[in-house]
Amino acid sequence: MKINLIGADGTEQQLDAVEGWRVMEIIRDHGFPIIAECGGACACGTCQVEVDPTWQAKLHQPREDELDMLDQNYANEWSRLSCQLIFTPELDGLRLRISEVALADAA
Repeated sequence: MKINLIGADGTEQQLDAVEGWRVMEIIRDHGFPIIAECGGACACGTCQVEVDPTWQAKLHQPREDELDMLDQNYANEWSRLSCQLIFTPELDGLRLRISEVALADAA
């Protein structure tokens, strides 16, 4: 199973993904700059990603606490917290990019 991660320069890389892992953990495990200061507790917003619009319908709806955190972190309509996305076989091929907000936090 794979996640397709689009880099800041527009190049796309396929990351091996593990069912049951948080998308945040998968991205970090591959060495990409996601801080995730809260460790996945939906309390910091430093793992924000932008999910390709064609994948939005396959994701569960964000909970209120995720929406609140996204509102505090300059999110757009495609933004999600990668710590709140659990990878399942239905998400094989998921396409996303690390948000500029998260990249700025990591710099």
